[in-house]
Amino acid sequence: MFFQYGEKEIIYLKQKDKRLAEVIDKIGKIEREVDSDLFSSVVHHIIGQQISTKAQATIWQRMQDNLGVVNADTVLAAGINHLQSFGMTFKKAEYITDFAVKVQNGAFDLEGIWDKTDDEAIEELSSLKGIGVWTAEMILLFCMQRPNVFSYGDLAVLRGMRMVYHHRKIDRKLFEKYRRRLSPYCSVASLYFWVVAGGAIPEMKDYAPKKENKKNERAREIASNSKQE
Repeated sequence: MFFQYGEKEIIYLKQKDKRLAEVIDKIGKIEREVDSDLFSSVVHHIIGQQISTKAQATIWQRMQDNLGVVNADTVLAAGINHLQSFGMTFKKAEYITDFAVKVQNGAFDLEGIWDKTDDEAIEELSSLKGIGVWTAEMILLFCMQRPNVFSYGDLAVLRGMRMVYHHRKIDRKLFEKYRRRLSPYCSVASLYFWVVAGGAIPEMKDYAPKKENKKNERAREIASNSKQE
């Protein structure tokens, strides 16, 4: 399953932003995979923190192969030590187990969160151990398919914006200006900023000062990895 968007979102964004319109025309439709199962999405994101996309995929595949279905029951039946054996750290195994306990005893309402606003869902998700605001935002986008997710904490989005709009830096004030312009379809705009940051349009460059190069390389790596997930 891919993130769902179509002509309505494309027409709106192209009318609102000429530079983004040029990017959309060059790149075309982006097919980005999503996982509609909230439990497995949370687990998958916890596993993937601070490791490569390849390592995340390996651990996730082992977990699926071994547990069959990744849900609260199978996670708790496995236990922390067995979860660790798939290649994750003890702390991540703890986080995943804690999440499973909260789902099973009703402390985290897995179904009810779908009815919450974006801000409420982010607050709820980021209250979980191992889930920060950025990760919660990614879950809203790539699991819940919320249409208006725009993450200031995402290095690759900021890099893509610098490249599209020729800015040396995207501060919070400037970021919010673009959020207002691109709402209510910031999620689709984010997809395009990610692929631009990953090098989809070779002639586009990052306008950040050279001293930012190390951080920008990390942003490029994140954007490149995000295309492979």
